[in-house]
Amino acid sequence: MNNIGSGTPQPFTPVDELSYEAARDELVEIVKILELGQMSLDESLAFWERGEALAKRCEEHLAGARARVEEAIGRAEAD
Repeated sequence: MNNIGSGTPQPFTPVDELSYEAARDELVEIVKILELGQMSLDESLAFWERGEALAKRCEEHLAGARARVEEAIGRAEAD
């Protein structure tokens, strides 16, 4: 975990290493932090950029899951 909001900067786990659940949970935390609005512009931008990357990662996971479901349905229909 990244200890977001702990006051101690922690290195972020690379987005491409995160599971859907981990990316989603971190994104939720980032949204909460940004909504507080208690940081500098540079800090806000860093969190915003991380949030954008996390949202994209979640979309990638969901697209992969959708493709797997469609493939399974196609196989079932072919049988």
